[in-house]
Amino acid sequence: MPGGAAPSIGSRRLLESVLVANRGEIALRVIRGARELGIRTVAVFSEPDRGSPHVLHADEAYPIGPARAADSYLNVDRLLEVARRAGARAVHPGYGFLAERADFAAAVEEAGLVFVGPAAETIRAMGDKTEARNRMEAAGVPVVPGTSEPLGSAREARRAAEAVGFPVVLKAAAGGGGKGMRVVERPEDAARAFRAAMREAEAAFGDGRVYVERFLERPRHIEVQLFGDTRGNAVHLFERECSIQRRHQKLIEEAPSALLDEDERQSIGEAAVRAARAVDYVGAGTVEFLCQDGEFFFLEMNTRLQVEHPVTEMVTGVDLVEWQFRVAAGEALPMRQRDIPLVGHAIECRITSESPFDGFLPATGVVNELELPGGPGVRWDGGIARGTEVGLHYDPLLGKLIAHGADRRTAVRRMKGALEELTVGGVSTSAPLLSLIMEEADFRAGRISTRYLDEHPDLFRAEIPVATRRALVAAAALLEHAARPGRAPPRIRRAAAPLSRWARARTASEPPRPNGR
Repeated sequence: MPGGAAPSIGSRRLLESVLVANRGEIALRVIRGARELGIRTVAVFSEPDRGSPHVLHADEAYPIGPARAADSYLNVDRLLEVARRAGARAVHPGYGFLAERADFAAAVEEAGLVFVGPAAETIRAMGDKTEARNRMEAAGVPVVPGTSEPLGSAREARRAAEAVGFPVVLKAAAGGGGKGMRVVERPEDAARAFRAAMREAEAAFGDGRVYVERFLERPRHIEVQLFGDTRGNAVHLFERECSIQRRHQKLIEEAPSALLDEDERQSIGEAAVRAARAVDYVGAGTVEFLCQDGEFFFLEMNTRLQVEHPVTEMVTGVDLVEWQFRVAAGEALPMRQRDIPLVGHAIECRITSESPFDGFLPATGVVNELELPGGPGVRWDGGIARGTEVGLHYDPLLGKLIAHGADRRTAVRRMKGALEELTVGGVSTSAPLLSLIMEEADFRAGRISTRYLDEHPDLFRAEIPVATRRALVAAAALLEHAARPGRAPPRIRRAAAPLSRWARARTASEPPRPNGR
């Protein structure tokens, strides 16, 4: 074990070793957090991930199957077999994959291991959206007006929608992420939307139950980071703004929200703690709210660590992964509510392998260049390295870029600079679009909502960003050099010819440099 014996975490020293049941940047983040505590780490990997950074950084790593997630990262029996072989005492699920599967948490506990997360019963209760609504209402947490039970038929869906008032949204009771969701603006569309939402929910979650809520047309998506322990304590670590999304998937997150004043911040935080107490919550979790016209409404609870947890860490100075391990080992929360600081502002941009100017089509390739930004307040949580092959098997998230400053304006400026410095060669990413958003006037003024991208189509018709232009110029210059007689084979010279003319024209327009360089 690195660094000698594990520190005494919890009275039973249960967390001497942990199996990280995930991949990519979150697996690497958990491995680093465990290493800080002297916990031995066990990684798992599918065949395409054999050389991934999370595999190389763990103390041990075991293959679990082919690329298909169902045959590897979602194979519960295989994961538990690895845990047994490696002598792991705990399992950390990260996020995604099995992180919010109650049956997985139960299987881990039945195997005599510690699940680093809430109890299976809590995950099950909060995974059912209608049961979650009922529990939140009982706890005094505001919920969006709608039905508290799944709809039984298309006719019932129409009646319920008319009672709530159009527009409404039909939502899957068993899941989230925009799947099984349909917005209905007219009574005559309710039946068709109900059947479509049921089919999609059944396909995505194996559960076709659907319920109805009032549709908020321009809400802001604000979530609160919460933490509970096994001793009945619960705190919140303030809120995050997650309004900039595409197809209900977040692109940019901030902490704190520019929308809330101190009284509103206290109210929404207290509501999240009530939600945690209502389900005896243990570990890291998030309560998501929709905010509009001065009101906030419960949306759902995520029973896991969130992708955007680094912004909370940056403004509070709290290591949330460390807290997860300590709470899972039976320790009390390390801080009381009044002792948790909120300092400055942080922004996170999700760097995904997608082509944002081409309908966010997934991008594949091999990372042939990787240059990471630095400077004050800049952090990179990534799961790639040079040579990483990016395919279509898993989530497109490559990493997260985080910037912190004394205020929002400073954080935005630092993020803009960091995005221009970031280079991921060989794969198209979301970075150029994110860089443009950092410059956009409404974003800079904090005038955002979940419809931000729909209301700013010019972002997708913008000029090539500065960082991309620089890369193109460098590539053109390289090809120009290679195309000179005797310096490259004919096929490279032919490929370089069109770019050579462009490079010469650009070079001629630039002022001369000292020493002819």
